[in-house]
Amino acid sequence: MKTRSRLWRIVRWAPLAAMLLVAAVLGVMLLLGGMIRVAAWYGLQLVAPILGLAVLIVVGLYALIRRRFSRPVVVTGAAALVLLSAAILIVAPPAYPASLESTQPAATVRLPANVPLKVAWGGDTKRVNQHAVVPDQRWAYDLVVEPYFTGSSELTDYGCYGVPVVAPAAGTVAEAHDGEPDMTPGVSSNNYTAPEGNFVAIELETGTYLLLAHMQPGSVRVKTGDRVEEGQEIGRCGNSGNTSEPHIHIHHQRQDPRVYPLNFAEGLPLYFRDHDGPPMPEGGVRVEDGEPVALGATVRHVGK
Repeated sequence: MKTRSRLWRIVRWAPLAAMLLVAAVLGVMLLLGGMIRVAAWYGLQLVAPILGLAVLIVVGLYALIRRRFSRPVVVTGAAALVLLSAAILIVAPPAYPASLESTQPAATVRLPANVPLKVAWGGDTKRVNQHAVVPDQRWAYDLVVEPYFTGSSELTDYGCYGVPVVAPAAGTVAEAHDGEPDMTPGVSSNNYTAPEGNFVAIELETGTYLLLAHMQPGSVRVKTGDRVEEGQEIGRCGNSGNTSEPHIHIHHQRQDPRVYPLNFAEGLPLYFRDHDGPPMPEGGVRVEDGEPVALGATVRHVGK
């Protein structure tokens, strides 16, 4: 009986030990960076709350059956609630924990079109860039052309539709995809089967990748393996993929998009040059009287 009693004293703390171990491992992984940090980011949102919920249910049932709340039960239940609270990251995630100053290499390229572009989303913080919560799109941009935010269901009511998209830098086409239909604008398409729509991914001299998404079906003018030069037309702005209206999406990532799917790569800083604005122009959208208002900069390529 004494042996069983000692064993039980150890076992009853096992759920707490398991949760502390998971929290410690995730914490260390977040500090390590790279794809390890990406895995930890999603682990924090999924593994932690699932484990917390499972332990909370077990501890709660045990307390109800035994009709007592011992110290192990209370402490373990409190720890389970802390892990469960990480589920808030799913509905209200902060910016992905990557530093603009320490994340390298950055890419400095030209704008992906020759017309004035309104920065709907872009920059280093969640306030000005809704993409900042996603690892690979930490410093992504959504660029629109006047008129925008019209709410119309007609593609031609958006200034960006059909605008030529050009290569922001010289490189090799790592992947080019066409054939996805344009979505009806004015509402979120929620297209999670082909979220990039028609896109071109360019491998830069740094071995990193630019991804330009949501092009018109039939407009992609390059194929995998092609060499592209800066300023060369690669497609036209469309509304394919997971989108709400025609716009040019561009982001910079470390990993090959042929191997790592969207949302599961390490995002890298992206700056623009040869234009009439700051290197990292900021976006932002505010709702006024029920209508979205773009707060971001308007920039235009002024180089050759």
